[in-house]
Amino acid sequence: MIRVIIEREIAEGLEEFYEAAIANLLGVMANAEGYVSGESSVEIHRPNRYVVITRWTDEAAWNRWFQSSERQELLNAIRPFLAKEEKFTLLKQLSMHRDQWSK
Repeated sequence: MIRVIIEREIAEGLEEFYEAAIANLLGVMANAEGYVSGESSVEIHRPNRYVVITRWTDEAAWNRWFQSSERQELLNAIRPFLAKEEKFTLLKQLSMHRDQWSK
């Protein structure tokens, strides 16, 4: 299992348009082979900075999605709102920790 962190900075004032467009991308991604789960968040003190964290069965599944024509088409819908290029970080889990409050 891997996690992929996608960081996006949106041009100020275009956040609402980005959020509408990203909902479609996330819906299509959820049907991609090897997709496990994901979430989209916005930074509290920088409301034009978004982070998407997804889980995939393996790096090959992520790469298939990343290179797919579906993703490229959907990315074209959000590209006009980006202030910078997306940043990607791929992570593999080393260990799992449970917090003391979730017992």
